[in-house]
Amino acid sequence: MQFRPQNQSRNQRQRRLPRIRIMLRDGKFEIVGMNVWYYYWREPYHLMLTVPWLGFLAIVVLEYLLVNALFALAYLVGGDNIANAQPGSFPDAFFFSVQTFASIGYGFMYPKTVYANIIVAIEAIVGLIGIAVTTGLAFARFSRPTARVLFSRVAVVAPHEGSPTLTFRAANQRRNQILEAQLRVYLLRDEMTAEGHYIRRIHDLKLLRHQTPSFALTWQAMHPIDRHSPLYGMTAESLKQTAAMLVVSLSGLDETVAQTVHARHMYHASDILWSHRFVDVITHTSDDSHRYVDYNYFHDVVPLEETRSGTTEI
Repeated sequence: MQFRPQNQSRNQRQRRLPRIRIMLRDGKFEIVGMNVWYYYWREPYHLMLTVPWLGFLAIVVLEYLLVNALFALAYLVGGDNIANAQPGSFPDAFFFSVQTFASIGYGFMYPKTVYANIIVAIEAIVGLIGIAVTTGLAFARFSRPTARVLFSRVAVVAPHEGSPTLTFRAANQRRNQILEAQLRVYLLRDEMTAEGHYIRRIHDLKLLRHQTPSFALTWQAMHPIDRHSPLYGMTAESLKQTAAMLVVSLSGLDETVAQTVHARHMYHASDILWSHRFVDVITHTSDDSHRYVDYNYFHDVVPLEETRSGTTEI
């Protein structure tokens, strides 16, 4: 017998929730429409924050023209209400609306009837609110703190201190510091419960170092795969079979703007290379004994067989 809640109203039962499409493409777990700006068309505030700048300016201009056109028609409906304006002229009424909306007030055209003064008062309030909202949205877009953090394209699994270790890289692309930076890694995979139901479960992956007082250059995150690790006993094939992926979340305080910034990256099962290691990005020079960080090798990896043969050592 199918269970149906009895406390739902008729409107709630008739309301249909949106369908979200989930795809598994090339071993990658994808949610169609994730973080796409045009999916916010039902939420104007989020839409105005996520739409590209060209679209934001286009929406503002169109709304500005539309509002002034509507008020121009309102002035024309009342007849000859604007002094020094040609009766029935839409351009004169439109430009008078522009002056009223922006509180310009050149003085050549002005309302001469009670009806026109009422429309002017309404438009002044609408203009005040409209300018305040548009200014707030523009400021919110400019002032949003962002982090320019680069993550390695792949993660690798290789021995470290005698234990297989999952490793990936992060780099701060700005020439500043992210203070009290914290790095968290989560493993998402399909599992079966004791009742025989599939569930998408989240596991925390413990890092050798999950925080740093100052993140300025690079950060090599390492997770030892021991008996307490959710990755213990898993292989590349089992990761793909369970649609596993790693979600990396980095947060910290940007010293330039003194605000918290966030960065996120995902590694799918196909992005995890087993028996590989990263090429060292730190080089030493013999002439001045300085150290240099070469980001040209940031994404490069080599198989462990080549490392042991000595053919790819730097």
